[in-house]
Amino acid sequence: MIKDREKWLSFLGSLVLVVGGNLLYALAVKLFLLPADLVTGGTTGIALVVNDLTGVPISLFVLVFNVCMLAAGFFLLGKQFALTTVVSTFTYPAALGFFDLLLGDVTLTTDPLLCSLFSGLGIGLALGIVIRAGASTGGMDIPPLVLNRFFKIPVSVSLYVFDLCILLAQAFYNVPEKVLYGILLVLVYTIVLDKLILMGAAKTEVKIISSQPEAIQEAILHQMDRGVTVLQAEGGYLHKSAPVLLSVISNRELPYIERLIRAIDPECFMIVSRVTEVRGRGFSMKKKYR
Repeated sequence: MIKDREKWLSFLGSLVLVVGGNLLYALAVKLFLLPADLVTGGTTGIALVVNDLTGVPISLFVLVFNVCMLAAGFFLLGKQFALTTVVSTFTYPAALGFFDLLLGDVTLTTDPLLCSLFSGLGIGLALGIVIRAGASTGGMDIPPLVLNRFFKIPVSVSLYVFDLCILLAQAFYNVPEKVLYGILLVLVYTIVLDKLILMGAAKTEVKIISSQPEAIQEAILHQMDRGVTVLQAEGGYLHKSAPVLLSVISNRELPYIERLIRAIDPECFMIVSRVTEVRGRGFSMKKKYR
């Protein structure tokens, strides 16, 4: 019963994140991308081309296109994929139409540089939120996944190619300066998306090679209450086997562990690395003592 409740809470939490991400996406498009008449990639970029050529409302085209892609994803990628995509398929175009009615002609700025930066920031955050929730934004996310499934083409490669083609399609009837702003927009939301996907509970990884490994291991375990993993290594010059102590600590604990280790062995070799995310016992789960 408790497990079922936890599953439902997890599902509801993911649903809130997916809906919130799509609302943020639509808001960024409405407040920054459309007022400056920017070009962009993805489904929104195709919708802009169709809107300029035929006058079809952007939100209507996005809805129809997303439904078509959802159907393709269902038949080619499976039912489970379609279930994770269905919320985004309808939420984004609905939110775009809603904000268009609610905000009307409200304009924060028409400066193309500001609009490129802030729309890129908003879109990147929105995509990151949706993807971290374990869902897909649908639309132009699906063709790269299909190509990867059947032809083993990397998703990132085909995604960039599709975005480039969509930008080039808009270049035929836009001035070169606007296309350059569109490239800046794509770069910004790509960088923000990558940062958000990798964002987590950042920690510090410490590797120690010392002539007194047992003493350092005991100090970390009992004085810092941190775990230690012992790796076996071999020196490249003398070919002597030596243990390497590996420990993951919080960023605040780095000065303390450095003083602790140097007090035991001032000549030890220590490597410090930043870790973007740590999951497992003692970090994302409670500690267990024996």
